[in-house]
Amino acid sequence: MSPPKRQTRLATWQLRAQFAAGLSAMYAGEVPAYGTLVEVSGQVNADYVARHDGAERMGSLQRITAERHGAIRVGSPAELAAVADLFAAFGMLPVGYYDLRSAASPIPVVSTAFRPIEANELACNPFRVFTSMLATRDRRYFDPDLRTRVETFLARRQLFDPALLARARRIAAEGACDAEEAEAFVAAAVSAFALSREPINKSWYDELSRVSAVAADIAGVGSTHINHLTPRVLDIDDLYRRMTQRGIAMIDAIQGPPRTDGPAVLLRQTSFRALAEPRLFRGRDATLAPGSLRVRFGEVEARGVALTPRGRARYDAAMAASDPAAMWSRYFPSTDKEMADEGLAYYRRGDPSAPIVYEDFLPASAAGIFRSNLDRDTRAGDATDDSGYDVEWLAGAIGHNVYDPYALYEALSQEAHREPADLRRRRCRAKR
Repeated sequence: MSPPKRQTRLATWQLRAQFAAGLSAMYAGEVPAYGTLVEVSGQVNADYVARHDGAERMGSLQRITAERHGAIRVGSPAELAAVADLFAAFGMLPVGYYDLRSAASPIPVVSTAFRPIEANELACNPFRVFTSMLATRDRRYFDPDLRTRVETFLARRQLFDPALLARARRIAAEGACDAEEAEAFVAAAVSAFALSREPINKSWYDELSRVSAVAADIAGVGSTHINHLTPRVLDIDDLYRRMTQRGIAMIDAIQGPPRTDGPAVLLRQTSFRALAEPRLFRGRDATLAPGSLRVRFGEVEARGVALTPRGRARYDAAMAASDPAAMWSRYFPSTDKEMADEGLAYYRRGDPSAPIVYEDFLPASAAGIFRSNLDRDTRAGDATDDSGYDVEWLAGAIGHNVYDPYALYEALSQEAHREPADLRRRRCRAKR
């Protein structure tokens, strides 16, 4: 009698890679211009690597070309906790706290980012999802009556199948998944973020839109969905030009630090404008009528070196200037060696040839891109904010530790120099 066949087990990073690829394929089908964005990004990256020595010092071409970040929006702590449990199965943990209510273009949400935190996990697949939760406790946006009605609406809906969440919790606890089960699990997780075609209650959606278009996108519908997916590019200015040449309407500016001759820092982002997508609306008399919504877009990013708290203070000062590009050299030196020597950015063991990639987000940039794709500004009232939202509240609400990004970068900076890109590629392939 032959021994029983041994089950192949997939690690969480392998599930994460499948999840990211599945979401990307689904989103390309829903938003065709995203497919164009991915295609152009791949061309820009290949051309940049061919022209520049050391182009892969911030990550291999394989990693950068496959890299994505997504964005989703949910309405309540319970929904955010469910997201945390689901993403944990993919090795994606909450990192950082972002309050977009305090941005120059305020959005009534608080957010965190779910991502891998270990160097080898990031090298194999760095998929991350910026996840926002509607700030219904903030009286500047939601008076008591509206808050009650929004929270009642949210409590009635179910974003994820309980069986999917139960399986996710088991996978997270085991740190792996049987290959035979992985396909169905990943497919179910991907489909949970598909755009629903259910008719939308027009009067309810319009009422929330008068507070914020983002509020309507979150609580005016019966499900959540991918709001955008973001490929990574090595030259975002070149990408912007090429997309424009293809006739894709881009937002007016690239968000984040200016382009300089010195080391790239943090995160630069831009996007094509949100497209009008056909949706069905239900009127007060229950009749259905066609309409459209502009809530989803295609973002692209260029990542630089992660800044220390000292470097971040300089960044904030530089960005407060009327012309940050003209003032940049007053705040930042022109070489990685000087950046490392002055303690402005994170490098492995202080080696300027081994920069640590910024894996997180800039709330001002996120809010700026959200705003550039909306038809109207968010309306805030004059009430005092006594909502109590902060990182400790968020951790307690979702039942998960929220990691401090600076602590993660500091830990990475103490590790040995990173592996050469070709060795990392072989190691990730060997794990497949």
